Amino acid sequence: MAAAARGVMVYKIYRALTRGLSPVLQLHLRWRVFRGREHPARWHERIGRPSLPRPLGPLVWFHAVSLGEGMAAIPVVKQCAHRRLGLNILMTTTTMSAFKVLENDLPGGVLHQFCPVDTPAAIDAFLCYWRPSAVILMESELWPNLIMISSTKGIPLTLSNARMSVKSFRFWSGLALPLISLMLSKFALIVPLSTTQGIRFQLLQAPPLIVNFAGDLKYVVEHDMSKRNIASTKDLKEQLSDRHVWMAASIHRGEEQGVFQLHWLLAWSVYASLMLAVHRSLVQRYPDLVTIIVPRHLQLAHHIVEELQKEGLHVALRSRKQKITARGMVYVVDTLGELRRLYSLTPIAVIGGSFCPGFTGHNISEAAAAGCAVLTGHFSLSLSPCPSCYI
Repeated sequence: MAAAARGVMVYKIYRALTRGLSPVLQLHLRWRVFRGREHPARWHERIGRPSLPRPLGPLVWFHAVSLGEGMAAIPVVKQCAHRRLGLNILMTTTTMSAFKVLENDLPGGVLHQFCPVDTPAAIDAFLCYWRPSAVILMESELWPNLIMISSTKGIPLTLSNARMSVKSFRFWSGLALPLISLMLSKFALIVPLSTTQGIRFQLLQAPPLIVNFAGDLKYVVEHDMSKRNIASTKDLKEQLSDRHVWMAASIHRGEEQGVFQLHWLLAWSVYASLMLAVHRSLVQRYPDLVTIIVPRHLQLAHHIVEELQKEGLHVALRSRKQKITARGMVYVVDTLGELRRLYSLTPIAVIGGSFCPGFTGHNISEAAAAGCAVLTGHFSLSLSPCPSCYI
């Protein structure tokens, strides 16, 4: 009882802070619109103002923050639509990249909105308008106002493909433990993507009876490709057919210098020249080598190309449909929603987000499912005891 009371107290503090910061968050959203990070015509959805009419009948709300989580939700969305005719399904995402891909991949009839920010007013307005019969959150979307207000309104909550990174686990295990314990107690079902993840949720005091295992949904994602995408992937496969290939995927800012930089510009970064050293060594042994670079954020792509060209390297950019012609070439992928398919074209994938301090790596499941030999950096390896934790 004392722990629950502390959790309620911490939540009241959080609620008061987010209520007070609402005007600042609205200004921040407008700034993100200016920078191209929010949809210019639909940013008001982020403060709980809908842009679509609510259909009659029961409605289930799925929320996925970004593209990977959204793709993992699609098999569940399809099953819900198939098993319950007449069920309305609302999918929300946070990032523009997820919206750009999922708007074409979502089943017909599924509504899309951008998720409201976690302020009491925005969440309450969203829930009052859409009146969901159930809320299904994907992976690690643990927002206090969303969870607590949904629970107050009697809406069942599920955390699907649930995961908790080492960094997040350490945060919640500290002073925030009463709050996360209170939040997890409001769920009707938590479905972790691995046993390790399930243990972490139980250590954070999730009720044991609500934790049920079903495996990682990213292994069962169906990738419906258009004829155009099939032709594009087939063409790239033919270009790579007689070459040695490796891929550096989900590269973050700072790590791209590790891929390309020919000089030690950042003396403090132990990993600044790691991937380039591998590239240069492999080119000496395999002159026909192609290195595929997939930046985590597309806005990095042109910066990467410029840096490569300054160093005299041959570069092809996927969005421009440039061909792989030269030996020892670098192929930069600046398109959305193709990473899963590209993994099938390379035997080795280096997963980024693990070569600079502050990152703990990304999920390796897609690369592993494609049959790639997966490599990660020091920060991922040092923090995670098993592959299922490289997220």
